[in-house]
Amino acid sequence: MIRKASTGDVSELKWFKSSYSDSSNPSDCVEVAVALRSIHIRDSKNPAGPQLTLPPTAWADFIAYATDN
Repeated sequence: MIRKASTGDVSELKWFKSSYSDSSNPSDCVEVAVALRSIHIRDSKNPAGPQLTLPPTAWADFIAYATDN
């Protein structure tokens, strides 16, 4: 897990929000972008701020855990 802004060019990433996001406040959400070898996560209120970057296996583990809980 990397807890810093990505060093690559993240301007080309396609960011999306969960379909479960609260539509009453669209800026209050986590956004995700999928790259070939990493998953990028950021706060939608601060898109230029820090990002969390995970390998796809760690993201899959998190999604499995979140789905079960």
